Amino acid sequence: MAKISVLGAGSWGTALSILLYNNGHEVILWSALGEEITTLREKREHVSKLPGVKIPEPIDITIDLERSLRDADVAILAVPSPYTRSTCKRMASFVKNGQKIVNVAKGVEEKTLLTLSEIIEQELPQANVSVLSGPSHAEEVGKGLPTTCVVSSHQRETAEYLQGIFMSPVFRVYTTPDMLGVELGAALKNVIALAAGTADGLGYGDNTKAALITRGIAEISRLGVKMGARMETFYGLSGIGDLIVTCASVHSRNRKAGYLMGKGYTMEQAMAEVKMIVEGVYSAKAAKELGGGTGQIKLRYVYDMFVARFAWLARVISFEAFSMMVDEALERMKKMLESNKAMQTLVSGEAGEVNE
Repeated sequence: MAKISVLGAGSWGTALSILLYNNGHEVILWSALGEEITTLREKREHVSKLPGVKIPEPIDITIDLERSLRDADVAILAVPSPYTRSTCKRMASFVKNGQKIVNVAKGVEEKTLLTLSEIIEQELPQANVSVLSGPSHAEEVGKGLPTTCVVSSHQRETAEYLQGIFMSPVFRVYTTPDMLGVELGAALKNVIALAAGTADGLGYGDNTKAALITRGIAEISRLGVKMGARMETFYGLSGIGDLIVTCASVHSRNRKAGYLMGKGYTMEQAMAEVKMIVEGVYSAKAAKELGGGTGQIKLRYVYDMFVARFAWLARVISFEAFSMMVDEALERMKKMLESNKAMQTLVSGEAGEVNE
């Protein structure tokens, strides 16, 4: 049995708390919202977000962040993506060296274009960060309906440990080392889901949605690969799997927001109607910047790819010579990335827009 702290008592955090408790773990559920804590303690149910799903009495519900993290074997970070950084800042003094933290939110930070795990590692450098993602609506996980997800960590042993923590007869977990691919698939599918919902709101049919899903995963995977992720990740649970369920499900907040906008709602009105964080709205802006809003892919990822691909040269030439080669290559990349033609080559493929 592990002691697990779930940070964020929304629908996903609550559903995971119930799953982990049913797996035999000691669970403490934290929220920064006093009113939410009071309601959850009194009703043992998240009435507005998970109606009909009861929270077992032994699950401790608290507003005390320090107490929730004390002696925790695993901390699950389940706050909405726009609050990831601020929550990590609050956690910083309570997180021990090597603390296992699993991010289960989905998004890319709009201002920095960082993935959520990168934000966590920036704010909590002492932590051992992993991610969990996949086609997993909280409404179904909370009811114990069969679900599959994928966990990714920097260390294989950590991924396998977390796989065992989450795994149950109705919640199957796979592992992958491709953390970047998992996070990009999770974040960018929300953008396609907004478009799919808008198409539904406009009265378009299944053909249109199929086109959005298939062309959407093509664009997501191309961008992801250019940023250093693995192509096969986008054909798995955190890619096409999550994209399908988010574009089609009645539980999808991103699809619902898009549907309302297709019916004539403004973005603000749609988000207010959904009554939950619509992460695709934030990720759409970040995705535009990542994929061509300014005609550039994040240079940092290009740099990382270059170093990873040619690191073997550092073993046969001097480090100084290798560094000079990298710097020269970066200058050339900067000039290339200034042209729209270079962007089309990097993201759309040599054969042009119509090539799958």
